[in-house]
This record gives sequence, C-alpha cells and structure tokens, in this order.
Amino acid sequence: MSVELSGAVVVVTGGASGIGRALALRLADEGASAVIVADLDHDGAARVAVEIGSAGVGIGVDVAIESDLAGLVDRVEREYGPIDVWCSNAGIGRGDGLGHDEDWERSFRIHVMAHVFAARCVLPGMASRGRGHFLITASAAGLLIQMDSAPYSVTKHGSVALAEWLAIRYGGTGVGFSCLCPQGVRTPMMAAAGPESATLAAGGMIEPEQVAEAVVGAIRDGHFLVLPHPEVADYERRRAADRDRWLVGMRRVAAKLGIAESG
Repeated sequence: MSVELSGAVVVVTGGASGIGRALALRLADEGASAVIVADLDHDGAARVAVEIGSAGVGIGVDVAIESDLAGLVDRVEREYGPIDVWCSNAGIGRGDGLGHDEDWERSFRIHVMAHVFAARCVLPGMASRGRGHFLITASAAGLLIQMDSAPYSVTKHGSVALAEWLAIRYGGTGVGFSCLCPQGVRTPMMAAAGPESATLAAGGMIEPEQVAEAVVGAIRDGHFLVLPHPEVADYERRRAADRDRWLVGMRRVAAKLGIAESG
C-alpha cells in the first residue's frame, strides 16, 4: 500500500529536532500541503515550521497525554483536512543500566503508549477513508538490543511489537504501516549519550536526512520495516538463527566496552 505524498496532510511528532525534523523537511519537499511539526518543545517545533515555509505548522504537544493527541488530531483535521501520514516519532533516551522506576515509566509512556494513543486517535479515520500511512519510529534496539539502557531497549521492543500488531490488525483497511529501526544516527539524543555509548562504539553513524530518505522510500513502496542501516537485517537473522551464540557474542562486546557485570 502507498499514499500520495504530494498534497498530503502530515503530522510528525518529536519533530523539533533529529529524525523528526528531517522527516518533516523531507515530507515537505515531497509537496505535502500541510506538515504539522508536533513536539513538547513548542519553540523548537515552531522553528522547524519556519524552515518548512508556508506548509509548516508548529504545535506544542505532550504525546504521553492522550487528550493532548486527541486535541491535536481534532485541530489538524478541522483546519487542514484529514490526516494522510502520521509519523509517531517522539522518543527519549534515559535510564542507565536497569534504570529507575521513573525511567521505565516515562520510556514506556513515550515508546509504547504514545503510539497506542496516536493509533486510537488517527486510525479509525484513516481506516474509514481506506487510505493513509502510519509510521512508528522504533530503533535497531527494538530488533536487537541496546546494552547501555534496559528501559530504552525493552520499550523499543514494545514499539516494534505494536507496529507489527497494528499492521496485522488494520493492514486490510487500505492503511499502510511502517516501523523505522535505525541504528546510530547523529541526533541531539545521540550526542547526549556521550562518547562511552555502545551505539557509538558500534559505528556506522548516519545523518537524520538519510533516515528521512529511507522513510519516504518505504511510504512510496508500501514497505513495513525501514532499515536505514541494512546490516541490521543480517544481525537480526543471526540472532534468530542461534540465540545462545548471539548472547555469548553480545556478552563479549559488553565486556570489551566495560559494561558487563561480573561476579
């Protein structure tokens, strides 16, 4: 399934920086009639909207609050028309190691429940019209692992599982679904992780614009899994083929990075 991007009404959450900003700018380049940049950072969203030009709209929203998302959807559809593309992209990086309760709660709220809230608000309309595209930004950590942070890794697995569930449950309605799983991307979140990050150690860092290009291609072609780092597919196959061997290898990597626990 694919959706026409020219003339589309697009919403990008977490759009004030990083991958979200690149997505908003790239979708605007495709000729979207309205690109709503939604972010907790209202000023940042407004700045990206200015970069976009006449099609850009910056709106402050907390994706962890369902009523905020419902209000956003209502406003967008009243002022700009039915939503054609929803990029559920907001994400956070917090919780070293096993983290604290608040790290788990906030990560789950952003990486799982925010997508659930968006689906409740957006998918009924898309399904009734028989068109649209719903993107969830997960991470390669959702297919593999992120050794620095259990809250991040586990909740990103939840993002992937939810994207798959939605694609199965609603895939026959005419709505397309994609799950974005990049590895290292040069974003403010990645910069905040610091030089000791396991993701940085893995190498293969790419720019947000490369991620956005991959997403546009997936929307056009109706592809579900978006892998801006193609090697992630090989890693996932190796993991599935021999989980014990994969775990041994990952323990070696963790030991080399100095983050493995030992007795």
